[in-house]
Amino acid sequence: MKIAVNTVVKMHYAVMDSDKNLIDSSYDHQPLEFIQGSGFLIPGLEVALNDKQVGDNFTVEVEAKEAYGERHDGFVQTVPKELFQGIEDLDVGMQLRAQTDEGEQTVIVVDVEDDTITVDGNHPLAGLDLVFDVEILEVRPATDEEIAHGHVHSEGGCNH
Repeated sequence: MKIAVNTVVKMHYAVMDSDKNLIDSSYDHQPLEFIQGSGFLIPGLEVALNDKQVGDNFTVEVEAKEAYGERHDGFVQTVPKELFQGIEDLDVGMQLRAQTDEGEQTVIVVDVEDDTITVDGNHPLAGLDLVFDVEILEVRPATDEEIAHGHVHSEGGCNH
């Protein structure tokens, strides 16, 4: 069976930046399982999976705009430290939930000064072209219930 919209795909992957530095991999733990066409994956990878089948091993290069998007300088803000009252041990790299005009989003602390904190609301992989090594392990039709819920159900059924 070929991968198409509303098929359940189980795959292993390794993702690297364009310099081949490993960012993440499923090979040392559980494979990734998802419904194709549900928006679970970044757009560039999802498109590249169409028509692949069990046993296929391939490499996909995904440009930043089809991955996590381009970086936006406007998503980096320096704000008064007093806005973070009650949060102990603010350190570079810490992830926080922040209220923005578009609702809540995750920001990463990128600088800590005496009176100010600089946070970055860009996805950590924004602006990066990515390279995926993919191995397709399983492809099956999604059940009506999985399609309705938008996620894969384990053998025991849905947990919600």
